[in-house]
Amino acid sequence: MKALVTGSSGFIAGYLVEELLAAGYEVMGLDNHSKYGEVEKSYSSHPRYRLVVRDAKDVDLLRRLVADCDHLVAGAAMIGGISYFHEFAYDLIAENERIIASTFDAAIWAHRAKKPLRKITVLSSSMVYESTDRYPTPEGEQFRCPPPRSTYGFQKLACEYFAKGAHEQYGLPFTIVRPFNCVGIGEKRAKSDREIMSGNVKLAMSHVVPDLVLKVMKGQDPLHLLGAGDQVRHYTYGGDLAKGIRTCMEHPAALNEDFNVSTARSTTVVELAEVIWRKIRPGTQFRFVSDEPFEHDVQKRVPDVAKAKRMLGVSCDTSLETMLDEVIPWIRQQFEIGAM
Repeated sequence: MKALVTGSSGFIAGYLVEELLAAGYEVMGLDNHSKYGEVEKSYSSHPRYRLVVRDAKDVDLLRRLVADCDHLVAGAAMIGGISYFHEFAYDLIAENERIIASTFDAAIWAHRAKKPLRKITVLSSSMVYESTDRYPTPEGEQFRCPPPRSTYGFQKLACEYFAKGAHEQYGLPFTIVRPFNCVGIGEKRAKSDREIMSGNVKLAMSHVVPDLVLKVMKGQDPLHLLGAGDQVRHYTYGGDLAKGIRTCMEHPAALNEDFNVSTARSTTVVELAEVIWRKIRPGTQFRFVSDEPFEHDVQKRVPDVAKAKRMLGVSCDTSLETMLDEVIPWIRQQFEIGAM
């Protein structure tokens, strides 16, 4: 089996490439290193991995790369944390539309030319449910609830419509995967990140887990949280997501379907912050204060994960505490060498 993974040097894709190689795949990675710059991955010198450092908007290149692939995973995108999709509200929707259109153009070409391509697997986002009031949120709710208010959420929904349109017009097989709140190692400071103040601490990231870990490591007390801290998230381990994505790629029941891939455990930001605090500063009193939230700070993301479990046997079971035992030492190391 051979897979083309666009955005292969990214956060979730890094776990996925590792998972595919372990399963015996030959993997072609495509990434222009626009987010982090050149990065060294555990699989960078793997004999069944080849990285092409080029732009995913190049349709001719994508056609050449996908011509002998069994799977195409559409992961390339401008993506970041909450401050990122406020700061780049136009750029990310414009750039990501160009990327996804080029990717589907190449996939449609491969399908019509009867190349080996079995289907395209689209990495979407929980943000397609940004405007829902139905919890837990099942697949299909993206058609019933109002459209996302953020340009990022709206564009991820557009990716799903690309899959729908390509299947309706050209018969292109697809699977849509919606990861929820990935937690893991490998998420560094992006080249476009700018430092912002959070209380008395400067940060150059905008993802909740590394932000909170860095603030606690730097001794912030009380800890500053965006908003009241009652926002609900489902923090899911990157390795679990990768296994779920591979199952979505391979399982016959996943054909032309969409799946929420996530832990079933709900955690508030305050609960997350306290777990991190206890692991880094045990024996000290946990205190926090609330800062003004961003406009598009979704208060609840609670997926219904029954479909993935029932149809595919996918279950993301790594506990938050176990994830943090891996992530906190890695963030500490990156902080000490100045990468965060």
